[in-house]
Amino acid sequence: MKKTKRVALTTIIVLLGMLLAACGNAKPKETGAGGLADSPAPAKSSGKAVKLDIIEPGNGLPSPDQDTIKQELDKALGTDLNLTVYASGDDYKNQLNVRMASANFPDLFTVDRQQLKQFSEQGLLLDLTAYQDKLKPTIDFIGEDSLKKGTMNGSVYAIAKSPQIPYNTYWVRKDWLDKLQLQPPKTLDELYTVAKAFTDGDPDGNGKKDTFGITGGKMGAFNTIFGAYGIGFEGGPSLYIHDNKLINSLYDPNMKDALTYIKKLVDAGAVDPELMANSGLQHQEKAIKGQVGIIYIDWPNITKDQFAEQIKAVNPNAEWMQLEAPQGPGGQYVSSWDVGMTPALYAIPKSLEKNPEKLNKVIEMLNYVSTDGSKLVQYGVEGKHYNLDGDTVVPTELLGKEGAYFWLYQFTGRPEMEYLQVKFAKQKPYIEFADKQPHIQSYGGFIDYPEGYNAVDATRYIEEELTKFIYGKRPIGEYDTFLQTLESSMNYKVYMEEAERQLKELGYLK
Repeated sequence: MKKTKRVALTTIIVLLGMLLAACGNAKPKETGAGGLADSPAPAKSSGKAVKLDIIEPGNGLPSPDQDTIKQELDKALGTDLNLTVYASGDDYKNQLNVRMASANFPDLFTVDRQQLKQFSEQGLLLDLTAYQDKLKPTIDFIGEDSLKKGTMNGSVYAIAKSPQIPYNTYWVRKDWLDKLQLQPPKTLDELYTVAKAFTDGDPDGNGKKDTFGITGGKMGAFNTIFGAYGIGFEGGPSLYIHDNKLINSLYDPNMKDALTYIKKLVDAGAVDPELMANSGLQHQEKAIKGQVGIIYIDWPNITKDQFAEQIKAVNPNAEWMQLEAPQGPGGQYVSSWDVGMTPALYAIPKSLEKNPEKLNKVIEMLNYVSTDGSKLVQYGVEGKHYNLDGDTVVPTELLGKEGAYFWLYQFTGRPEMEYLQVKFAKQKPYIEFADKQPHIQSYGGFIDYPEGYNAVDATRYIEEELTKFIYGKRPIGEYDTFLQTLESSMNYKVYMEEAERQLKELGYLK
């Protein structure tokens, strides 16, 4: 029985591969001057609602008869939106691959950078370069720079959502600081003192040595420490630019000093001993349980009502406060902030060129949710989910009850700060604090991996070796050897050369 299933699965995979190969060999039809597609011809309206099939990852979508946003968009646009969401990212990818391979194209769908590269090279995506005039309201909303995120080989193949803002900082237990008569640390030396005191000084007063200093999501716990050395790091190495020179964190001259400082923290027992085993929100759970005094985390996972209530339930005196990035020899940065990253990329199939009415309706919808319909997909229906006090959006109680899925229709994103301050009014000070902290601007999100470079293997190797350096399993004197192995065995040099070429193409390097 198992053998039969394996044979069937193998047959399906082979067929999918053949279909993808067939699609990949199909040359895109060249239309218009310069081989670019012309703008869609004026479409004759059928007089009926235009059905649009949209797929994306997500959850919480209600049935169509309970879906207020669908109903309002359909009414405004003359559409019949059929939005399908997949809770599992892997499931979504599989479904999209099957549909692209069988030419059963959705009318709008999300892609990651690898899919953007694959599908555009196979000629399956509509080149939006020729449609920028029609998409002007959308482009005005997301910003010209966001177009670069959906650009591949000089052509725009996807619309990126508007940029987000940083959420993460260090948080520290103020009540523990008060108990130990310590001040919020402002330098790396003070950070070391506080983290060690949280481990050794019995800050919870239970007479047991059962607390420790710093935790976070694996290497992400040290983002701000790397920042104090002037190194861009966001859970892993970043790409940033100094004096028109592309720098990778791993090659930053301050990297050895930063790792040496972190090893000093580890040697002192001031770091979560299970740090590298943390997955998901295990570091948050430790903070809630009162096991740790400093955590690198985003503001929602500490200050949202449900988490604030859990913290108080465990210890009514617990008081978490955001910490400004400590000063170090390389500056004062919370982490890097990748301007090439986007919450999502939305692509349109090339096949839609043959259906101008539907293509125009997709473009109309993108423009609508970027302009007149922007508040609808953010806050719902005026007078029902929110009211306006002048230009200020005042949410009603119903927004909290029904608005959890509205983001699924924010195909071009949202004005992030304005949106968060409305949806999370109580958390406004934390939102503004995190946003104002200094970051090193990085560009890794723009980079497509070259042939012969396996990012998964390289990332795993980098994390393993950095962990060895900070836990004393490998002497820092072998750091250069580590880089040589990365270059020779992982094709890392090819990756860096390609990153430099692509950033020059996008205009970030000269």
